[in-house]
Parts: sequence; structure tokens; C-alpha cells
Amino acid sequence: MIKAVISGTGLYTPPATISNDELVNAFNAYVERHNSEHADEIARGERGALQPSSSEFIEKASGIKRRHVIDKEGILDPERMCPSIPDRSNDEPSVQCEMSVSACHEALQQAGKTPADVDALIVACSNLQRAYPAVSVEVQAALGIDGFAYDMNVACSSATFGLQAAVNAVENGSARAVLVVSPEICSGHLNFGDRDSHFIFGDACTAILVEREESVTPGEGFEILGTSLKTKFSNAIRNNFGFLNRADKSGVNKPDKLFVQQGRKVFREVSPLVAETILGQLGSLSLEARELKRMWLHQANLNMNQLIARKVLGRDATTEEAPVILDEYANTSSAGSIIAFHKHKDDFTTGDLGVICSFGAGYSIGSVVVRRR
Repeated sequence: MIKAVISGTGLYTPPATISNDELVNAFNAYVERHNSEHADEIARGERGALQPSSSEFIEKASGIKRRHVIDKEGILDPERMCPSIPDRSNDEPSVQCEMSVSACHEALQQAGKTPADVDALIVACSNLQRAYPAVSVEVQAALGIDGFAYDMNVACSSATFGLQAAVNAVENGSARAVLVVSPEICSGHLNFGDRDSHFIFGDACTAILVEREESVTPGEGFEILGTSLKTKFSNAIRNNFGFLNRADKSGVNKPDKLFVQQGRKVFREVSPLVAETILGQLGSLSLEARELKRMWLHQANLNMNQLIARKVLGRDATTEEAPVILDEYANTSSAGSIIAFHKHKDDFTTGDLGVICSFGAGYSIGSVVVRRR
């Protein structure tokens, strides 16, 4: 029987960063400008006044302190409030391709492999910059991989769903090795004029190489013991942007064409579902939560992660047991749990157990239990 192993991970981090203070200064300037322009309507009760934000509010609500972004200037311009990413010609590499290639090279180097050892590549992320040709096929060509590639989107669970697909491909013999890449440009779909969400997202790209166990040096990598996927439809997190928008011009540029969520509802409904999924998967593998050395959880909200970890362990988790990277990266959608894994796995020794778990819009939950070889 062929077994799948994670042999390498990679991370691309955009060099530009935005602190909470910088973001708040831009947002509050936008609020002041908006309220001044609509002062008469606000006075007549025809329009509500926008409320300012604060760094204290952001950190208390989310645990986020700063974020990395592809473009900083456009986001911090009160008259623009979105990143400025110039269009490229069809003959130039796309932004997501460039991010992906960088992350893939690190994953390959970590695993001691080359593109010639890889048969498949999956670009799994929450937002693709175009419909076709597939970004994955572009990345495949840029790396020089001879095989197949495809895009997939399960929002914040894309990377873990992609991992399951990679495991299936390796274990059924259709690929020797598969790269799962998550180029997340979350700043592109974030409404920076919305006080409740303007601080949530950042940009990053992760890559994971999944190989046959026989191809990985003994004692290296993480054996994938099992994957568990769950979806449950909900409108609590939604983005209605799509190619049909032009068919009804009344909806163009409306707030629902960007990220929208009912935060409290998501917190209340998703947290117990995630904990139940992890515990159920551990039970199916005849494992107990106390055997876990680490949980690399989706990095969306610190309070949410702490609650999930508490439900799984039956007590508060330490930062070693449930590491946090969202204070620096913010929510990077599907890349978040993989960033946590990438940065907090090197202290594992043979036999140590961990779980990579992501969750988000859909609702969708992807859980992957791994053991250090």
C-alpha cells in the first residue's frame, strides 16, 4: 500500500506590511471624509454616520497586529481604499504565478526534490485572479513540471481540501508527488471601508509537497495518517463577485461583491463544528486529543482558535500546542494553517502527532492528522 508523506513546505511573504495604527489612520480619514461629504443626509437621518476604528478594537476583536500585503499605498489611500496591482500582459507571469513559484521552490528545496520529481500541481485558494487558463497550469509551466495541474476553491479550506486531493493522487498511483499551492491575495477582495472587517486579511502564498513514502528519506517528513473534510452550506460568509455581475448592472460595486460575513454567527456556529470534526477524526484513527503535540489551526481569529483548542483538549492550549501567526500575517485564508505548520514543525521528533485544520466559508472544514517520521 502506498502511503503519502509531506516532505516539504514553502512560504512566500510579501515584503510590504501594514500595522494596525497605519490601517486605522487611513480608515479614520476615510470615515471623516465620508461623514463630511454626507453631513446633510446624516443630519436628516437618511444615512448613518460611519464610526471610527482603533488599534485596540482590532487587536481585541481578532488578535491581529499587522499584515503583509502585495500593495500598501493603495490600501492606505483614503480616496482609494484598495490595493493598486497593475494589470499585466498575457505574456507576463501573473501575480499569483510569481507568488506560487517562489513558495514552490522553497518546498522543493526543503524536500530535496526538483520539478522533474513532481507529476501534479494544485492551486488551491479562496480567490483566483482569472477564470482561465487555470493559474495552476501557468505555475506548472513556469516550474517546468511535466504532468497535470488544476485549480480548486473551497474558500479558507482550500489548502486542506487540496491536501486530500494530493494524498488521493499519490496513494492511488496517479502521481509520484503533488504540489499544493495557495497564493492568497486576500487584500483584493476585502472592503477596507467596512469597520467590522477592514482589518481581517493579509496576503501570502504557501506550498506543500506530498510524496510517496518510499521516495522520502527515512526519518524525514510527516506521514499523513488521515484526512477529514466536511461542508455545510451557510450564507454567513459570502462574496458575490463573479462573471455574471455584468448581467445586472444595479449590483456592480455593491458591498456584497467583496468579502462580507456575520462574524458573531460564524464564531458561534463554526467553532463547535471544527472541534467536533477534529475529535471525530482522532477517534476514527484510534487516537486521543492528549496525544497531539500541536494543532496548526486556521488563522482567522485568536478568540476562535482558543475556543476550538479548549474544546478539543478540554483545557486552555499553550502557544506551543496551538501556535499563532495571525498577529503578524492576519487572516490569509487557506494559507493560514499552512503558514503555522511551516513555521512551527521543526521541533517535532519521530512519532510526534499534530493536526492541520482549516475552516471557513461554505461552511467548510478540512482536517489533516500527521505524524513525524
